[in-house]
Amino acid sequence: MNQDHIQVGLHSEIGKLQAVLLHTPGPEIEAMTPENAHDALYSDILNKSIVDNEYRFFAGTLSRCTRVYQVQELLAEVLENTSLAEELVRKSCAADGCDFLVDELLQLPPQELARTLIEGFTYRKGKDDPRYEAERYILKPLYNLFFTRDALSCVFDRALVNTMSFQVRVRESLIYRAIFENHFGASAFSAVQYDPEARTEGGDVQIVRPDLLCVGCGIRTNPAGIQSLMQAHRHLPRFSIIAQELPLAPESFIHLDMVFTFLGPHTCMAYEPLIRKTGIFSGKKTTLITYDNGQTSTREFPDILAALKSQGIDLEPVFCGGSDPWVQQREQWHSGANFFAFAPDHIIGYRRNTHTIEALNRAGFDVLAAEEVCAGREDPFAHKKCVVTFAASELPRGGGGARCMTCPISREAVEY
Repeated sequence: MNQDHIQVGLHSEIGKLQAVLLHTPGPEIEAMTPENAHDALYSDILNKSIVDNEYRFFAGTLSRCTRVYQVQELLAEVLENTSLAEELVRKSCAADGCDFLVDELLQLPPQELARTLIEGFTYRKGKDDPRYEAERYILKPLYNLFFTRDALSCVFDRALVNTMSFQVRVRESLIYRAIFENHFGASAFSAVQYDPEARTEGGDVQIVRPDLLCVGCGIRTNPAGIQSLMQAHRHLPRFSIIAQELPLAPESFIHLDMVFTFLGPHTCMAYEPLIRKTGIFSGKKTTLITYDNGQTSTREFPDILAALKSQGIDLEPVFCGGSDPWVQQREQWHSGANFFAFAPDHIIGYRRNTHTIEALNRAGFDVLAAEEVCAGREDPFAHKKCVVTFAASELPRGGGGARCMTCPISREAVEY
């Protein structure tokens, strides 16, 4: 297989984006009912026709600004290799407990097989075991695949294959490993190489600079996962992680990027209770773990901004929802802190969080409409600082925002 000339290279959250991996939501997002939506890690069911229009302007904006890859297209390419196809199908069926499907799936052409691995394999009455009838699917759809952030994280020059906390998302990591190893020629590693109990997810992993990560520790990424990330970088002379403890509930706090994201070299978006350590964040620890020439040390800080400042990163926060605590809660719930930087001080996020957008505007960010960017009537790079907004009523119901829906592959170097 021909490997892409784009190489994994991610050393910050804000450098100018050179390539990103997306997955346009497909029929898999409607392959659920109110009864099983919770099992799919959704709080509600989605309307695909509305999602299609919302996502079109999100992906369209990024395609105007960088090189965009699509998961299903790359997966189909990988599956053209019969040995890779057999390996992935066997692992996928084993994960869902349906090994008896392997031979049938391997008869499918690559594009159809890629579609089936994503959208699922439907129960056929009179042909398949009746125990699958109530669930409708034998091989389950990958309901969350459009959140490309979580299953794999490009960390520096390697691909971190994340060990997902919920079984329904395990197969996503299998697909990403196959794509990154075989299309991009990336060196892959996983936290479970160091501890079988380790769990990591990309929404918790934020790259500050080549020797420093911020990592959330909560319901998705556990302490063993953070310790494993420390071990995975012991080849560096010095390496640090700022570990931010997160609440285990409600669901809007599942990842660090739901309460904190980098916007530029001097600015971040934050949910104010995270910084003030009030309310649900009262007592939640912020810990700097440092490995330096064979010695490991830990140090507690009052908050994540103080920890970053100790490492020479001085950020001014823009608060999600503005200054009103009630509005902060409402807008955080719908991913109001979850912005994605496609260049320093050039970000994209949901338009619906109006108080957050107003706060960004007061902080010097010009507000652009994704529709205007996609039509070529606005150029984000003609602005010193900007936030591109896109309409979203259905996408937030999936439980994530712009950062959640991106897997950046490569960025230009940046200095703070």
